[in-house]
Amino acid sequence: MCFSATASFVAGGALSAAGVVTLKSVRQKRELPLASIPLLLGIQQLTEGFVWMSLMYSEAALNAIATHIYYVFAHIWWPVFIPIAVALIEPVPQRRRMMWVLEAVGILVGGYFVNMMATRPITSSILNDSIVYSHPGIYVYHVLALYVLVVCGSFLLSSKRLINLLGVLLAVAFAVCFFFYFAVLASVWCFFAAVLSIVIYVYFLDQGSKRTPHVR
Repeated sequence: MCFSATASFVAGGALSAAGVVTLKSVRQKRELPLASIPLLLGIQQLTEGFVWMSLMYSEAALNAIATHIYYVFAHIWWPVFIPIAVALIEPVPQRRRMMWVLEAVGILVGGYFVNMMATRPITSSILNDSIVYSHPGIYVYHVLALYVLVVCGSFLLSSKRLINLLGVLLAVAFAVCFFFYFAVLASVWCFFAAVLSIVIYVYFLDQGSKRTPHVR
């Protein structure tokens, strides 16, 4: 996340709390992966808080651990996890099949970044009040395009309007970050994604209001 360690910890704590509330709104097991996204993004932002602290206080060991955890979240976890999370709540078979195709692409993207992590060094540094994650292969354009296709496309394919809205907002946020914050894209876009994940909370709140109370 941008700005400072304090901002990262505050945002991470707030998102984690919202994530717990979202999980409490779940009524079916297949909804759990989608409902867990705000909480996981909160943990990711807390991790970046530790990246900030490691850089501020020159703690090399903490920096290596926190940087790698953030890298796993941002580059490996989300392209694999998001298509599954959205597909599990999708009632339309044709849309669900297309999501599983995106899941296959997401596994390839995640595998690419696993290989990069295993073979190349990953570092982080501060640039203009944001964190730069430096690694050969992070911003290979065709891989980045596939990443965005998988993440945004999964939400856009949903038959649920609020989930579609999240996909649109994420795509717009990516465009803004790509053109104006490219050097710190991994940090700033994840910040936007974390904030926008409140849409998932609203989705479950809306779903809860539509359910008929159980009468004994």
